[in-house]
Amino acid sequence: MEATVKKFWLTACIGFLLTASSSQLTAFAEPSAEQLRQTIRNYIQWQEKGLGSFTIPDPREKGRLRTLSLVRVHDRVGKTGDYYYSCTDMKDVATGDQLDLDFDVSDTGKALQVVAVRIHKDNGKPRYTYDAQDNLVPLN
Repeated sequence: MEATVKKFWLTACIGFLLTASSSQLTAFAEPSAEQLRQTIRNYIQWQEKGLGSFTIPDPREKGRLRTLSLVRVHDRVGKTGDYYYSCTDMKDVATGDQLDLDFDVSDTGKALQVVAVRIHKDNGKPRYTYDAQDNLVPLN
């Protein structure tokens, strides 16, 4: 039995080493915080380039598009369920309102991509929070 366990671990170690590239582990590496923040910056720039501005529909205003400019991407990043996330401070170009947007980022194994964007705070007032199981809970 001991020989079987040693053979299993030897095979597992060899398999692990074969998945590693010369400079990084490709199969098991988590994206860095900076890679996640840059993915969000790139998404905003992509929309600005393609549409002329970064816009997001506001569900509290019947889906009216709000045109926003990036102030900063927050330093903090995290993971909830299958998605990584980070927040941004944005300014509404028309009203001057300060918005905090949450960006969900998916790691497909080949690329990072933004899969959802939500308005979290409007002029510092939260629109939702999360419960202990990371479920989104709307606030009034």
